[in-house]
Amino acid sequence: MLKVGDQLPDFSLYDQNNKLFHVQDVLGKPLVLFFYPKDNSPGCTAEVCAFRDQYEVFQEHGAEVFGINFDSSKSHKSFSQRHRLPFKLLSDPKRNVQKMFGITQKSFGISFSRVTFVVDQQGVIVNVFDNALMATAHIRSSLRALKLL
Repeated sequence: MLKVGDQLPDFSLYDQNNKLFHVQDVLGKPLVLFFYPKDNSPGCTAEVCAFRDQYEVFQEHGAEVFGINFDSSKSHKSFSQRHRLPFKLLSDPKRNVQKMFGITQKSFGISFSRVTFVVDQQGVIVNVFDNALMATAHIRSSLRALKLL
């Protein structure tokens, strides 16, 4: 898995509006990229809504937040609308970006780890939080890292 000090890989994915997102287009500001297993599952909904509820705090630190998993753009759109998410959800159906980050599958090969990466303005990873069970702790860890930038 990528670690603190590694450079953010270059990638492009479709968002919940089926628009192509290029990570290079948002470099220059801090980024929070959280990988989560599945739209609409209880733990993932709690995590995504916790990011939503603290989104203004992330913005105060100049950061953009992005959620990533293998669900389709259509699933992301419904999930995003239902929970009024102010950030983009990116679809990685072939798990290529997941593999770039070195995230391995768990839970009988069905889902993957819950991992959050904080990236500085130069594209360097400054924090990695890998904890599948503590969904909302990802927000606290990310905000602590952003405060140090």
